[in-house]
Amino acid sequence: MLHESVLRTLDLPVADRFEVWTQRLGHTHAPMDLASDRAADYRGHQRVIGLGDVTVWPATFDHLVFRRTPKLVRQSDPEAFHLSLLLRGEGEAAWGRQQAAYGIRDFHINCSSRSYEITTGPDPVTIVGVEIPRTLVALPTGHADQAIGRRISGREGTGALLAQFLVQLAVDTNPYRPSDAPRLGTVVADLVTAVFAHAVDEDIRLPPETHDRTLFLRVKAYVHRHLADPELTPARIAAAHHISRSHLYRLFRAENVSVAAYVRDRRLANAHRDLTDPTLSTTPVHAVGARWGFPRAPEFTRAFRTAYGLPPGEFRRQTLSAAHAARPRGCGRSANQPRTPGQRQTGPAKHPCDHRDTSGPEGGFGTAEPEACQDRGGVLARLRRVVRRGCQLAAQTAAANSHHTYFPLSPLLMSGCQPHSSEHAFTIASPLPPSSRSSSKSAT
Repeated sequence: MLHESVLRTLDLPVADRFEVWTQRLGHTHAPMDLASDRAADYRGHQRVIGLGDVTVWPATFDHLVFRRTPKLVRQSDPEAFHLSLLLRGEGEAAWGRQQAAYGIRDFHINCSSRSYEITTGPDPVTIVGVEIPRTLVALPTGHADQAIGRRISGREGTGALLAQFLVQLAVDTNPYRPSDAPRLGTVVADLVTAVFAHAVDEDIRLPPETHDRTLFLRVKAYVHRHLADPELTPARIAAAHHISRSHLYRLFRAENVSVAAYVRDRRLANAHRDLTDPTLSTTPVHAVGARWGFPRAPEFTRAFRTAYGLPPGEFRRQTLSAAHAARPRGCGRSANQPRTPGQRQTGPAKHPCDHRDTSGPEGGFGTAEPEACQDRGGVLARLRRVVRRGCQLAAQTAAANSHHTYFPLSPLLMSGCQPHSSEHAFTIASPLPPSSRSSSKSAT
């Protein structure tokens, strides 16, 4: 098995996650300034596989903006090319006036010796990254640099060969011995050289729709940043991007969704997430709606009921009750008093139901009041009823609200995925309203 190191931000304290992720990517590629609208509780998972002088790093992570400034280039330049094979999500990059947008199975090519800005879409992305010293790319420096910024397909030609090799390596490193690593690195270097040479020799013009695709990514990112503004209208979005409303409508029509529906669905998805968060259980329902662009409670209630089948207040009660009842780990702590993450039982146990499992990231929740502990038989009977009802509610909620997307690369998935039937297939729960899932899709 090849040697690899793994970083999973969920294993870290919430306050440290984004800083550690920033440091990790700085060591993997080169020092960068990173920013994210998810920085407060950043989710990322990266494996770093060493292949001699070449590094391959599969990763899944939240929205991220990478900036490598001229100052950072002057301070530290490992003189390496970077390639990213995009497997899920979307992204765009800019080198001054040069811009490119990327979709599934596209290669992004960059270099540590140039300044750039890369932005991923609002949803998590999955990539297989490659770091390769410039000296291992067997092309004249000027020719190799011409490949930077090109959008190279990983679905055909030499790009498909490189993509297939990287994906297979990322899925399973068990068949290889540590002594194979340098030889595998040589294979990667040869394939990268072939991809660069093909891109430079056959200077294929990008399709004319590339500009609209890049623009659409920017519009979606703008919408995501301004969801809380109730005045986020098509006119305002169009004005912010110096285009007409008809042009804006065409961009969204190409993705089989209207502007209003996209904004509404993203707002509802964020409200859905907040309503299922136990740490926000004391926030009034109308405040959750207002936080995501629904200033009038009746309007929020109607939109949420249409999308999810229940009013937001009832949905929150059922979801939190089901989550609470499904973990009957002890008594003496009410549902509104969750255990601090990592907190353990102190003092002598007064009753068997006082022993709580706090090994998980969220600790344990009580299921009965302290005085109920005096009657062991009553406590056990009560627990059975609560668990039974909790399972029923959980099943009903899951049937009404869950949606799953299949992604065939298990080692690259974020935490929280559950195994599906096939060997390398997992499911990822999506909070988007059921009514929008068939029509809303990412730019490709």
